[in-house]
Amino acid sequence: MNETVKTNRISAKVYGLIISALILAFGTGYGLSLVGQGLAARAGNSVTVTGQARTNATADNSVWTLNAQESSANAASAVSKVGKSVDALTKYLVAGGIPASGIQTGGVNTNAVNEYINGNPTGRVLSYQASQSVTVRSKDVNRVYSLSNGIGTLLQTGVNINNYGPQFYVSNLAALRPALLAQAMVDAKARGISMTKAVGSSLGSVIAVSSGPVQVTSPDSVDTSGGGMYDTTTIPKTVTVTVSVSFKVN
Repeated sequence: MNETVKTNRISAKVYGLIISALILAFGTGYGLSLVGQGLAARAGNSVTVTGQARTNATADNSVWTLNAQESSANAASAVSKVGKSVDALTKYLVAGGIPASGIQTGGVNTNAVNEYINGNPTGRVLSYQASQSVTVRSKDVNRVYSLSNGIGTLLQTGVNINNYGPQFYVSNLAALRPALLAQAMVDAKARGISMTKAVGSSLGSVIAVSSGPVQVTSPDSVDTSGGGMYDTTTIPKTVTVTVSVSFKVN
């Protein structure tokens, strides 16, 4: 009899533990489901829109890189010819209105041009090449543009100049960005209002904002880059910024 009573007590204790575990599991699952529903409702009551703003800008600074290159039977002669080409280039630039202080010349580089037969060097030097870079820095962008286009008159005299073309920059880009970001925010809000109004809702407060990179392109260009773009080939430019804004939806 004592054994029977003892067995019944153990069974009752086991049943109690099982029931407690079931209640805990149910309560935990139900609580998590409420949390999930709350998060889903929160995510569902928001909208993310992109705003954009752009403005026209004019480059006010330029960097123009050129390179004089000559070859000769010996290194000394090649260096001498490069020096004459750089002198002729400098005279062309100064005569065109570029001050001497805006012209910077690099060091002279030389290299031997070796002879190869069937891909194998013969040990014979065919000639020597010498080169020297010339960099022009000027805020007179229109003058630089004109001199670059007219450099053919200098090349016709026999000098060997590689013209890599001037690069044009907007110096006040940082000052333009705040106003453009504000305009992009206004554009994002207008788009958000249109979207929510179309479905019978209203736009609420801002939840999150992020801005994209600045895109500096030639006028009417549609080119963009995820890391930002800076076209330096033209004097007139278009500066574009974008923002991504998340709003609550009422």
